[in-house]
Amino acid sequence: MTARISRDDLARRIAADIPEGAYVNLGIGAPTLVADHLPRGVEIVMHTENGLLGMGSAPDPSAIDPDLINAGKQPVTEVAGAAYFHHADSFAMMRGGHIDFCVLGAYQVSQTGDLANWSTGDPDAIPAVGGAMDLAIGAKQVYVMTDLFTKQGESKLVERCSYPLTGVGCVTRVYTDHAVFDLTSAGFRVREFFAGNTVAELEARTGLVLTAPGDAAVAAPDDAAETSEPPARFEVAR
Repeated sequence: MTARISRDDLARRIAADIPEGAYVNLGIGAPTLVADHLPRGVEIVMHTENGLLGMGSAPDPSAIDPDLINAGKQPVTEVAGAAYFHHADSFAMMRGGHIDFCVLGAYQVSQTGDLANWSTGDPDAIPAVGGAMDLAIGAKQVYVMTDLFTKQGESKLVERCSYPLTGVGCVTRVYTDHAVFDLTSAGFRVREFFAGNTVAELEARTGLVLTAPGDAAVAAPDDAAETSEPPARFEVAR
């Protein structure tokens, strides 16, 4: 059994990769933890599709405002300068390419960057797409935060998704409890290992051919993970 890190540690790792000035949406579930680990003193504007720009971290239990929640109905805080707006305006921001990064959960991610995160296809499953399709296509960079393996031990990184797709070729990077993977034209490239894992161990468990860190790999033309340029700010039309 390969070792892994905690979800809080993984959220902290993701937060470290979000540059100053970015506009970011966090998906429902584990991705919301990222808001609690953003570096202090760095301006990162958090967006939630239920109509808030300028979302902060989770509040102290004694300071919960039942009217101040994120899209997952979890209590949040607001930062100075926060703005509220109609649900339709919020989705226009997402669909219009104004979100620099989104962090989404996943059931599966294919080696070509396809994302499946809204349904397992099980007849008894309750579909839960929310705004994931809009974010997967509208955000400039799509990060995925997920456990690498299901409770049954199946890999969530796959050659081809078998579940209904959320978006095609949309994923930039996958953060898992075992390692971080970049999407390239050659498939999954390990960016960073956690807890002493190795390429050989992860290949054995996932059944995939993985490119090791530092190995030459041809990046996809739109592989935003390879750029060092900070994202452009979203300017409100006046």
